[in-house]
Amino acid sequence: MHLPLPPPPLLLLLAALAAAVTTFRPDWNRLHGLARARVETCGGQLNRLKEVKAFVTQDIPLYHNMVMKHLPGADPELVLLGHRYEELERIPLSEMTREEINELVQELGFYRKAAPDEPVPPEYLRAPARPDEGAPARADL
Repeated sequence: MHLPLPPPPLLLLLAALAAAVTTFRPDWNRLHGLARARVETCGGQLNRLKEVKAFVTQDIPLYHNMVMKHLPGADPELVLLGHRYEELERIPLSEMTREEINELVQELGFYRKAAPDEPVPPEYLRAPARPDEGAPARADL
């Protein structure tokens, strides 16, 4: 028995809703002063989320200014922090793929090293921090 397909506009709406659930678009006004991040998660949650687990165990060590924090019972979230460790944004990771998480983190400006013990180039030491609009670029800051 075949069920009829929903009308095309409904399919488009469903696709848009699915994309909205898994895609985070940064609000740069809210993220002014972004300096570091941590991924908060629970080991038990990671066992059922293979994509997020791969990101946590294999990719986080490659990113400068990003750490993992184990919190019992926590769903995995990317917590974006300012210079004074103030929380700027929380992004749920449960519905995202490893590739989507990596794309997001790089879009946010986090520097990815080739190996965990590789030194960070001087121009990326403060990454992902961005200078204020109109501020002179100063390497000595």
